[in-house]
Amino acid sequence: MTRPGAGNSESSAPHDKKPQAHVEPADSAAKASAQGGGGAPEGRGGRFRRASLSAISANPRLPIWERRIAIALVAGIAVTFIFDWRIGLTVAVVAAIIDTIHRSQTTAAMPPARRGAPQRKTERKLEKLTGAGYLTLNERAIPGSEAIIDHLVAGPTGVYAIDSERWDKRLPVRVLGGKQLFHGPFSRKDRLAEARWEAARAAELIGDALGQQVDVRPSIAIYGPKIPWAVMTVRDVDIFSADHLRKYLRRSIKAGRGRHLSAADAERIHAVAARVLPERF
Repeated sequence: MTRPGAGNSESSAPHDKKPQAHVEPADSAAKASAQGGGGAPEGRGGRFRRASLSAISANPRLPIWERRIAIALVAGIAVTFIFDWRIGLTVAVVAAIIDTIHRSQTTAAMPPARRGAPQRKTERKLEKLTGAGYLTLNERAIPGSEAIIDHLVAGPTGVYAIDSERWDKRLPVRVLGGKQLFHGPFSRKDRLAEARWEAARAAELIGDALGQQVDVRPSIAIYGPKIPWAVMTVRDVDIFSADHLRKYLRRSIKAGRGRHLSAADAERIHAVAARVLPERF
């Protein structure tokens, strides 16, 4: 959630493989389901277990915890062989704490105390687009995780999961090779992975509730540093200056990121999203 520029083109990556915001008819989804395989329909319990395991394995935070556990185990076992298990356990805990502190200091994009300001600013910008058919849910939690989608937007040009962030304006934002996003010396790879995961989970939850496919576009709106492009797509995540939010949403059709949703479709998606993505508090 609330977490640099080669060229000034609108996108640095081809769009043919990017998810497009649309809703497919329920009957076509049902046909695809009926034609996919000759076995009997799978039970709800089996689907739920597979979905849960898939969500856990796709969670961008999983590699962080795997690395931390590995560090703690190696340190603890080594010390246990030299001394005893009590000292080994203590060293394992200390090693995990040190890794946590080190990671927070090398990847933090802004002070925690300021995390609410960019979300409120974007919320006000989105309120002004209500008359244009853009319906917004702010600060929605993803069940079974600690992730928060700052803004889930459904409108004429599609469905978006937008994270608002304030980054240090003294550090430049740049993109390397079209696939690496940096803020100063800090890689934003984890943020890109989180944004993709949040959008994918939102699409899965909303689509399951509707019985139809829904594509949700992951994006990050940045406050603070100057962004040297209009919209840059890095690893399937749209990156843009928060000042260009209105332009970003309205130009999505021209940029080939989606097709129009009817007002009825946008309202249905908005209503279902309000049910399956609970409020943060």
